[in-house]
Amino acid sequence: MQNFSRRRAVSPDEPDIELSEQAGVRALHMGGGFLVQSAMRLSAPNDLELVYTRCMMGFMLFHPDPGQILMLGLGGGSLAKFAYHRLPQSKITAVEISPRVVAVARSHFFLPEDDDRLQVVVAEGGDYVARHPASADVLMVDGFDGGSQMPALCSQAFYDHAREALGKRGVMVVNLLSRDRRLQEYLERMERSFGGRVSTMMAEVHGNLVAFAFKRDPGRRAWERLGERAARLEAEFSLPFPEYARRLRRKGP
Repeated sequence: MQNFSRRRAVSPDEPDIELSEQAGVRALHMGGGFLVQSAMRLSAPNDLELVYTRCMMGFMLFHPDPGQILMLGLGGGSLAKFAYHRLPQSKITAVEISPRVVAVARSHFFLPEDDDRLQVVVAEGGDYVARHPASADVLMVDGFDGGSQMPALCSQAFYDHAREALGKRGVMVVNLLSRDRRLQEYLERMERSFGGRVSTMMAEVHGNLVAFAFKRDPGRRAWERLGERAARLEAEFSLPFPEYARRLRRKGP
């Protein structure tokens, strides 16, 4: 993503949360670094601006009609807003550890207020998952501490609890950094928890890698019909699902 002119987003008491704007795109930066945590095009606030967020929607190739979506890590609320506006059959619970981030998402990124389909919970994501078994069809994990995975969201125990938090056809989607020196360790933990049922997709070269972990094997038929399903989803959501289907690296138990 392009470089942004930086400015303070909130009060001087909260210097680690900053906003920037350039070419009609508002971005959220956290932790004093230059990484973009979330971005929104002001002319299309409910669309997915960042490539990796679009790739995370690749779960729809396997589970296109989730009733319950659980998200860990809110940022500017891009994924929550997209699911809220484009998946009317889904109920979304977004868990965010920082109440300040929730406030900024609502004041600067147009995140809707809670209602019967959207609930934002201020809590630690790992604890929440451990306390809510069988509560989600899709679990989306996007939690970073600076430029690294949140330790509580990439441990073996967390991935074990994540599997138990999913329903029978459940899918976990995790945003990872391809340059993280512990990337392979995280993927191996997922494979142990999910019986090897993990597929990956590079979102950007030398950037984000998205992992999909399945509670149950989707089955050969699901993989064989991936292209057909991708074409339908592309027509409905204007996202390049056929490209996602080609990028997915299939693994098995």
